[in-house]
Parts: sequence; structure tokens; C-alpha cells
Amino acid sequence: MQTQQIWVVKVGSSLVTNNGQGIDHTRLSQWAEQIAQLKKQNIQVILVSSGSIAAGVQRLGWEKRPKKLDHLQAAAAVGQMSLAQTYENLFEQHQIHTAQILLTHDDLRNRTRYLNARGTLQTLLEFNIVPIINENDTVVTDEIKLGDNDTLGALVANLIDADLLLILTDQKGLYDQDPRKSPNARLIPEIAASHPDLESMAGGAGSSVGTGGMYTKVTAAKRAALAGISTRIADGKENNVLLRIASGESIGTLLTAGETRIKAKQQWLMGHLRFSGSLKVNKCAAQALCQKKSSLLPIGCIAVEGKFHRGEAVSVLDESENEIARGLVNYSSEEIARLLMQPSSEIESILGYIAEEELIHRNNMILTHS
Repeated sequence: MQTQQIWVVKVGSSLVTNNGQGIDHTRLSQWAEQIAQLKKQNIQVILVSSGSIAAGVQRLGWEKRPKKLDHLQAAAAVGQMSLAQTYENLFEQHQIHTAQILLTHDDLRNRTRYLNARGTLQTLLEFNIVPIINENDTVVTDEIKLGDNDTLGALVANLIDADLLLILTDQKGLYDQDPRKSPNARLIPEIAASHPDLESMAGGAGSSVGTGGMYTKVTAAKRAALAGISTRIADGKENNVLLRIASGESIGTLLTAGETRIKAKQQWLMGHLRFSGSLKVNKCAAQALCQKKSSLLPIGCIAVEGKFHRGEAVSVLDESENEIARGLVNYSSEEIARLLMQPSSEIESILGYIAEEELIHRNNMILTHS
């Protein structure tokens, strides 16, 4: 059986709204059909969709995108309704449900809300639902700005540990110089996301409908690469673009990450110089962690030091207080104190809920001593 993949697909305003003329039902219908086919290939898709403000501007009969914040937020509120309804109706034709998730960058900066968002997305994918994500433009103040949803796409890709960030735009991909100004501009099929000349190649903003240009797309790719996720920038008007990319066809520009996802996370954990706390484990748990590369279960944890929240990085110590690992905890210090030396089957009865069976999952841990 083919290993399941997760793609985060970001679609731009000019594509979603046919350059501001209103929601392009034909194009969205094509994407829904392709995503339904991808699901049959064991590829789950999270759709980060721009277009709510542009759709609202059109529905309100305004001639151009406003500049006043309250007008932008009003347009977003109006446009988001029609955008969400359109996606639900189109995916329903393939017996697929959608879920609307509106985020702000604060949701992804706050560790607790970050983990809640991650848990929600994982659950939606388990139930074969397509999450439709957009910036919560009706409440944000400074987030309605250049390239916001490109950045949001990268943040979501990192949040869910995606296999690919795919940015669909109205351009063919990244060129070595601006194709609008130079007839000798050459499309770059593949380049490292860490390439030092990437930003200078990208130039400035693109269409007047959306807020992002190629520059924001390559900076989003750089952000995704920090988590070991590669990004492909491709023309969303290409016929069957999603399916052709899934089949291995080189479309647009692939910006490659330098490290694997696990390696990138390990480097991030190794770079931690200060921790909010530590967990001390017994001899059996230490052996399981170091020799079997196991997750850390409550039953093997004998003490907790410091004060920390779910999702924070902690140090894992053996009985002699030697650091043997570092990892991201699934529970707070107060909760872990109640779970010490208890079997995972008792977590729910002790806390009243269960987030995970492990205190630290092995995928969120790096060994520092063997």
C-alpha cells in the first residue's frame, strides 16, 4: 500500500476569483475533482485558499480592493461565506466534506493554540475531510498584508508536518529574472530553498487582485524548508496540475529543503540551550529510549522539574540526572506530575481527557546520549 502523504496546497486570489471577477467555479471544480483523485492515491490535501476579500469586493459591487481596514474586514466577512459554500458544494459532488478553519498568525505563535490547531487538522484528515484554511481577515489588524497566505501556507505545512507545500499561482514558476521585463528570462525547474540569490530572482509583488508576489512565495518556501519541507510553485491554470505533479511531472519550480523533516526537527531540538523543565525516567525507560528508540510513556517517568506547558521542549534525564534526550511534551508539568509511574490506560481517568498516550512521542524527540 502506498504510504500516505500530506500536501498543503495554497491557491491565490487571482486564480480563485478569476482576476477579481468573482469566484471561478469552473477552476475550483477542477481542483475539487483532482483532490478527490489524489485521495484515492493516498494523498491527503489541506487547502489554504485566498480569495475571501476579492470575492467580497465583487459581491459588494466595489470597483477595486479597498484600503481601509474596516472595509477589508467587511469584504472578507461577505466573501468568506460564498467561498466556503462554493467549496462545500463542489467537494460534495465527490462525497467529500470540507471544514472551514480561519486562523491568525497568533494562533500559530501561541503553543497551546498551535497544538489545538494541529490536533484538529489531524482529526479532520483521519475522517477524510478536506480542511479549507484562510487567514481570519475579519478580526486581524496587521495581518492583512503582503503575501500573508503564502506565509500561512508555510506555517500550516510546518504545523502538520506536510510532505509538500504546493503554491498555485498565476505565474509559471520562478524565473532567473522578471519575465515581464526580460524576454530572456528562464524558468528555473529546481533550486535549493537556501540559495542566496533566491530573493533577488523573485522580484516584487504580482497581480493587483491578491497581496502576494513571487518574493513572498520564495520566503514562504524558505520557512517551510526550515522544517525539512520542499515547496513547488506552479501555474494553477495548468490542466490537471495536481495530478500531473503527483505522477512525477516537473511543473513550475521545486524549491528543495536541505534536510529531511525528522532531521530538521532534531536539529531544532539540539539547538535548544535552555529548557522550561525536565523529566526524570527510570532505568527501564532510559534503556527503551536509548536502545529501542521508543516514545516516553508515563509509567517510565519518575519525576518532573520546572513549569512548562504542552508542546514545550524539555530535557529528559536518567536516574543519575544525565541528559539522555530532548523532546516536546504532550502534557503540562502539572499534568505530568499527576501521571508519574502510571500506565497510559489511566491517563483519561486521571486527567479527565487524553491528548496522547505518550508524554513525548519518539518523532518529537532527539537522543543526546546513548
